[in-house]
Amino acid sequence: MHTTLTRTDSAHWRRDLSASITVFLIAVPLSLGIALATGAPLQAGLVAAAVGGIVAGLLGGAPLQVSGAATSLVVVTAALVQRYGWQATCAITVLAGIAQLILGTMQVARAALALGPAIVHGMLAGVGVTIAIAQLHVVLGGSPDSSALANIAALPAQLGSFNPATMMVGAITVAVLAGWPQLPGRTGKALRTLPAPLAAVAAATAAGAAITLPRVDLPAWNSLVLPGIPDGPVLGTIAAVLTVTLVASMESLLSAVAVDKLRAQRGGPGDNTARAGLNRELLGQGASNVVSGLLGGLPVAGGAIRGSANVRAGAATRRAAVLHGVWVVLCAGLLAEVLNLVPLAALAALVMVVGVKMVSFAHIKHVQRHREFPVYAATLGTVVVFGVLQGVAAGIAVSVYLSLRRLTHTRITVTEDAGVHRVHVRGQLTFLAVPRLARAFAQVPEGTSAVVELDGSFIDHAAYEALQSWCDGHRARGGWATLGDRSGGTVSEPASAHACRPWTPWRNHHCTKPSNTASTATGRAAGQLVGGLSAFQRNTAPLVRAELARLAREGQRPSQLFLTCADSRLVTSMITSSGPGDLFTVRNVGNLMPPPGNDASCDSVAAAIEYAVEVLEVSSITVCGHSGCGAMQALLGATHEPGAQTPLARWLRHGRPSLARMQRIGRLGRGEVALADRPVADDLERLSLVNVMQQLDHLMAHVCVARRVAEGSLQLHGMYFHVAEAQAYVLNRAASTFAAVRPEIQEVLDPV
Repeated sequence: MHTTLTRTDSAHWRRDLSASITVFLIAVPLSLGIALATGAPLQAGLVAAAVGGIVAGLLGGAPLQVSGAATSLVVVTAALVQRYGWQATCAITVLAGIAQLILGTMQVARAALALGPAIVHGMLAGVGVTIAIAQLHVVLGGSPDSSALANIAALPAQLGSFNPATMMVGAITVAVLAGWPQLPGRTGKALRTLPAPLAAVAAATAAGAAITLPRVDLPAWNSLVLPGIPDGPVLGTIAAVLTVTLVASMESLLSAVAVDKLRAQRGGPGDNTARAGLNRELLGQGASNVVSGLLGGLPVAGGAIRGSANVRAGAATRRAAVLHGVWVVLCAGLLAEVLNLVPLAALAALVMVVGVKMVSFAHIKHVQRHREFPVYAATLGTVVVFGVLQGVAAGIAVSVYLSLRRLTHTRITVTEDAGVHRVHVRGQLTFLAVPRLARAFAQVPEGTSAVVELDGSFIDHAAYEALQSWCDGHRARGGWATLGDRSGGTVSEPASAHACRPWTPWRNHHCTKPSNTASTATGRAAGQLVGGLSAFQRNTAPLVRAELARLAREGQRPSQLFLTCADSRLVTSMITSSGPGDLFTVRNVGNLMPPPGNDASCDSVAAAIEYAVEVLEVSSITVCGHSGCGAMQALLGATHEPGAQTPLARWLRHGRPSLARMQRIGRLGRGEVALADRPVADDLERLSLVNVMQQLDHLMAHVCVARRVAEGSLQLHGMYFHVAEAQAYVLNRAASTFAAVRPEIQEVLDPV
């Protein structure tokens, strides 16, 4: 055990060391470029990179995230430097760090992510546009203005008087950045181990070595500028602190979530702590900004560029981020003369490309698909014209306006078709639409047939009462009326109006009865499915949409793997009272888990086990059998002979060890599996119980499962569900006994 852990830790050290060097090679030119773009002393970028790597790496909640000079704060920091000076900007960074520490202590990180994606992406895109335009002036040999509009206005004149040397250096930088990932062949593959930013800056430096150009000029470290009190209105200073706090926090939290997703997608064994703790991450970022500001560094934030590079380079733990910070310190102290050879135009081109990449067309398509483009455009435009804080405020205002408009924009029409009056309601049905609904109902003559068709996802209580009252009254006056959706289903009372009701099957569910046109068996089945989907969209989707959206953003993190039978009577979420994101479920005929070494037809189940154990890092696996199992009945009845070659027969071969085990313990007369509070009913139930125990043994034959169990980070459980009794039983492995779970018992699972 100790040898295994030592070997694993040694492998993690190697991966972290390699990844830290990769990220360091990206961070140095990027940090210098960001410092150049803000007008701060160039060494301020290196200070931010070192502090972000070491302090945030040690204290943050996202172990694989790499922090450094905040890309999203380039525009804000540049404005602060011009308005207050560098010393005051450092003080504002310290105050923003203190604000982040307070927010982290208040546990508000998750609430910060509630800001709409359209606003966040619009803000980052606006910052990217502003950065790109400003740095284009530097590439052309000029100096940028503090205003994006002024830079846009001055661009034609700058293009007419560009500096050929700086433009050449910038063009080489951009060309290498764009072409480096596409280098072909074995040589290209070897070269791509060098990060593209470093290769681009190195190529530009070599190309401009014999040309007189503005270059990096790092001052001596003993000339660091310490923070000073901002000289200006208090409200202006508070606004500056809030802006830095908001933008740095949003960038860090969003990057932490993105890096966490990359880590999960990468797969393979990793650090069990490599899951983002966002409140701790906010505390780590706050501490980093306090230290960076005190040492004369730029504002710090977690960055998707550095973090994603860290994950792709194979980082296993937070050591990679910390080591990257150490390398930055050593580089700044030992390689200052080498850094002084880098042309400023190369750094400007590097940051310009970063700014362009912040305008993501994938994000634009995403917000357009969700009808949020006006929010995105308003945020982007306002950030470019007025500033970051104003842009976020504009995005929130447009988002609120659109939400209210969607809530109040309801269209109601009345049509007649073959003597049936149809009242079609399109949009959200709230109390605001009740007067228009009443006017529409007045157009329906008494004694006629009427259908109210709802084409929306929300009905409030007042609207529901108005609909139900009119239908009851219309029926009382000799008419016929029903509430339905576009698929012909019936509308029930909103789920939020009452307590949770038991699940009901399709055949008893009035919401999923097929339409009259579905006369065939196939048509009836399709009608049930579509009706069920429609009922979900109407009643359930509004209640779970927010939670599913969170899971879509953050990825799945189930703690349980549930292996059970494909039997339609087993509704796993119902019997475990679980919801979206809770269970990673594997279902097959007979809840079988073939041991390693079987044919390729078992790869699907084995792959699911490996994914759950190694990638999702579940902490528990439960094998659940059930009464009346058709697979166990087939094994007992020898319906499928050993030599049969149907897919079902080949699959059931994996259940024969369970049958042999039951027969063996029957012959020995000892160690027989039992139910704790009643006798085992028959051989079918006995085989179902034995099969659970056998599949647990098969699970332990898988290397990844055995390793995690040995480490103490994974537990195996057995379970049996009696369908007719709606009773769950859990396995006590030592006694070979399944005990019934009672309502008053909370802790009954006995780990294998």
